[in-house]
Amino acid sequence: MSPSAMAMATDDGIRETDEFQKGVKHLFENGVSKLPDKYILPVSDRPNIHKEQPDVSNSSLRLPVIDFAELRGRNRSRVLDSLSYACEEYGFFQVVNHGIPIEVIRRMNDVSSRFFGLPFEERAKYMSSDMTSPVRYGTSLNQTKDSVFCWRDFLKLVCSPLSDVLRLWPSSPTDFRKVAATYAKETNWLFLRITEAILDSLGLWDATAAAAPEDDEIMKQFHEGSQLMVVNCFPPCPEPDLTLGMPPHSDYGFLTLLLQDEVQGLQIQYKGKWITVEPNADSFVINVGDHLEIFSNGRYKSVLHRVFVNPEKPRLSVASLHSLPFNCMVGPSPKLIDEGNPRRYKDTDFATFLEYISSCEPKKKNFLESRKLT
Repeated sequence: MSPSAMAMATDDGIRETDEFQKGVKHLFENGVSKLPDKYILPVSDRPNIHKEQPDVSNSSLRLPVIDFAELRGRNRSRVLDSLSYACEEYGFFQVVNHGIPIEVIRRMNDVSSRFFGLPFEERAKYMSSDMTSPVRYGTSLNQTKDSVFCWRDFLKLVCSPLSDVLRLWPSSPTDFRKVAATYAKETNWLFLRITEAILDSLGLWDATAAAAPEDDEIMKQFHEGSQLMVVNCFPPCPEPDLTLGMPPHSDYGFLTLLLQDEVQGLQIQYKGKWITVEPNADSFVINVGDHLEIFSNGRYKSVLHRVFVNPEKPRLSVASLHSLPFNCMVGPSPKLIDEGNPRRYKDTDFATFLEYISSCEPKKKNFLESRKLT
């Protein structure tokens, strides 16, 4: 190859890399008709949604449904049993009658859609590969480490403390900060109420009785806890069988509250198969995070999940990840450890998680596995 040809190839490579870094929304807006090599997964990792494979199921799953309103009524005990079963068996459940006004949800969906509809130059103001940035627009999972990119763009917003970070959030659309802040407050309220029920189901909290001092301390930590909001955009994909919107992973926090639109995409691994979760309008999908699995000493399960993409329809979701404060150590509750159920996990914190995922390509439940003692 001549020097000039080599220079051209290098320039093309640089331009190609730049295009990847700009995200999949940018590729879609520029009329991509064939999946770039950077997004093509190895055959063994492809979703095969439309093909019959031994390890893939095209069937849909209705997750256990928790009626939030009944948690405060005469059926609380029965609902807690259902909640415990869902966390042990699926690691996921849906919450209906959750108390968050439907208008808050719909405005959040609307303003998120308008943000991703902004010109690339406006979205790019928030682009960063710094995983510690309080506001970050990016693509894939880890732009500096991922060998294959995922068909997803995201806007990450640190929400705690809200008074410190709100001024850093996008100022366009003009109502973005107001709408997203309201949504963050409402989902944090719901997280705290569900956490009380989770602790009750574990025998660590009784919302109907006077709380013991140590129980007060548990909930105080969650009231002062961390919240991270991730708005996900999955544009139509030209070759959806070759890639994923998100690869198999578990969430690092305590609980994740997911708002998804009517387009299918979320799958969870259940009994060795990938099962599609049916969207349920205006409800929340809640999943157990790594921190809750650690806190419950393995009783409640943080389950692998992934997202497949659609050749024709865009998909939008908003994930609100909640846990203890960023600087707080998370370990198994001492009340859940005894001779018959010994301690199964090391203590961990958010800094340890960030260090882990910044140093390697995140895969499946590797971080949680690194915390196990046995």
